[in-house]
Amino acid sequence: MILRRVARPLLASIFIMGGINTLRNKEDHAEMVKPFLDKAADKTVRRKTGESTESLPGDPVTMVQVDAIAKIVGGTMLSLGILPRVAAALLLASLTPTTLATHAFWEEKDPEKRQQQLVDFLKNAGLAGGLLLAVADTGGKPSLGWRARHAAEEASHHVQGAAGKVQRRAGMAAARTSMVADKAATKAAKAGSKAGVVVGVAKGKGKAVKGVALPVKKAAKAAKSGKHKHGRMPAMTH
Repeated sequence: MILRRVARPLLASIFIMGGINTLRNKEDHAEMVKPFLDKAADKTVRRKTGESTESLPGDPVTMVQVDAIAKIVGGTMLSLGILPRVAAALLLASLTPTTLATHAFWEEKDPEKRQQQLVDFLKNAGLAGGLLLAVADTGGKPSLGWRARHAAEEASHHVQGAAGKVQRRAGMAAARTSMVADKAATKAAKAGSKAGVVVGVAKGKGKAVKGVALPVKKAAKAAKSGKHKHGRMPAMTH
């Protein structure tokens, strides 16, 4: 935390001072960037529309002032820690065209000037690298990419947990249904066995009654036949 409080003002100081110096000498800076703006216009708007330099929107002085204000505002925000990542991105967006416009070493013919422009270009490249680190610095907090991945993983875990709960509940319901069916089948089997025993006992009793009734019937028939015989014998004696 202390390192950030020291590093951010150090990185932002050069942009704040550069913006102030640009506002103090805006005409001179406008002359420096005018060739770059003319080339950019030749490659874009003027080539397509055929308009002159005077008819193009804006002028070098105004653009230099806007760039200087962006550097001062972005540098102040970065040094104070106010939206540091946004401030670093604003400074990076301001530094890139400025470097291309004022330190185009590849266009210099003089070796000494070419070498000096190369050194200045590399200085700005180093500042751009520091700004890129500041843009990526989350202050110890998770980045947006990590938060998005973490949220997706949590959502996936929740979905899987809910599906697992549903499957477990369905399995428990199926187990309960199976237990109820098994109990019903057991009760039905017990009831069937009891009914078979009762029927068997009833059949046994019926056979026993029949076994007792047959001798009785035979004895009654024998008695009747004996009476008939005793009644006929006296008649034959007369």
